[in-house]
Amino acid sequence: MPIVTPVLEKLFCAMHDRNASDIFITAGAPIHIKINGVVAPINQQVMKPEQVRRILEEAIASEALWQRYVERKELNFSLGLSDVGNFRINAFWQRNSPAAVIRYVSRDIPSFEALGLPPVLGEMALGKRGLILVVGPTGSGKSTTLAAMIDHRNSTLPGHILTVEDPIEYLFRHKKSLVNQRDVGIDTLSWGEALKSAMRQAPDCILIGEIRDLETMQAAIAYALTGHLVLASLHANNTYHALNRIVNFYPLESRGLLFSDLSVALRAIVAQRLVRHVKGQRIPAVEILVNSRLIAEMIEKGNLSMIKDAMERSLSPGVQTFDQDLVRLYRSGAITLEEAIAQADSPTNLQWELQNAGVQTTIQDGGIPTADVDLPSQMTEIEFPSLASTKT
Repeated sequence: MPIVTPVLEKLFCAMHDRNASDIFITAGAPIHIKINGVVAPINQQVMKPEQVRRILEEAIASEALWQRYVERKELNFSLGLSDVGNFRINAFWQRNSPAAVIRYVSRDIPSFEALGLPPVLGEMALGKRGLILVVGPTGSGKSTTLAAMIDHRNSTLPGHILTVEDPIEYLFRHKKSLVNQRDVGIDTLSWGEALKSAMRQAPDCILIGEIRDLETMQAAIAYALTGHLVLASLHANNTYHALNRIVNFYPLESRGLLFSDLSVALRAIVAQRLVRHVKGQRIPAVEILVNSRLIAEMIEKGNLSMIKDAMERSLSPGVQTFDQDLVRLYRSGAITLEEAIAQADSPTNLQWELQNAGVQTTIQDGGIPTADVDLPSQMTEIEFPSLASTKT
């Protein structure tokens, strides 16, 4: 099993102390750290391929896992450090050399309020059935939002929650619900095997860490149609893009049945992206599509291009577009006009909506605040592995 080495311990502590989201380790450059979306080197020491290799082989610690990494060229695993947090590590290869990205995952599962997420997500998490997708680009907080939803259900309702993840990120305690978490590659051989077995494990709620292929998408819809609440993440920029990604998983001859099933199974799509607060930190802007009778009819007929307009005109509780949420954030003083326009799906429509509301839309000088990326002194004191012989 992977272990926390002295090098990783110092990196983990630095991430925790500076509220960093990621560490990047690659040959030919210093180790880099990401704080509030800004990437900067921790020092001027350029890492050699042998040093990166030694960091990873000491952390992986298992000959079998190392061989799996060498053969498959990818390895995901998680490590934890007491009083610091959990860390998700993706080890990969680039230019025939090992490399890794470390993602910090807090042990404390934040509330919707702390995350700045709309309370309607809590209501969704308590549902009896249906498919809820949380979508966004890499690093947009999808996993954290899903964890908040699962923890809310766990704290509120009795039942059985089953998660399938690669790797496990947040650890859930048994509260009102029993929570079983399966790590792909450790607790189960594959996503497919785990999802085939899920029905026999009698879950009320299933969390699928990420939908990456047709088989997983089919399983998510099937479980939603058979009376389960299914929460899952998907890489997509907004709700419309998410729907198109779902469609593109399926061959043309299967899409008629897909539209019919999806119109019934889908409960909501929550899209989010992180935007820069005026004080420098990042906060979520959220788009929510709730499957109403009108939306279901559009999905069933395959009229996906009409959904965005229906969302903009919708008066249904909880429904909002990205641009509408950006207007809210700007009017509340949370973000600058520059940031609102930069993040908008339609900058022209956003400015028009602000002008109709009597809001000044002239961009002021000064720009967006620069994030604080001062680095702790211990980052320059890390002793990297010597260039002794390594595994093959």
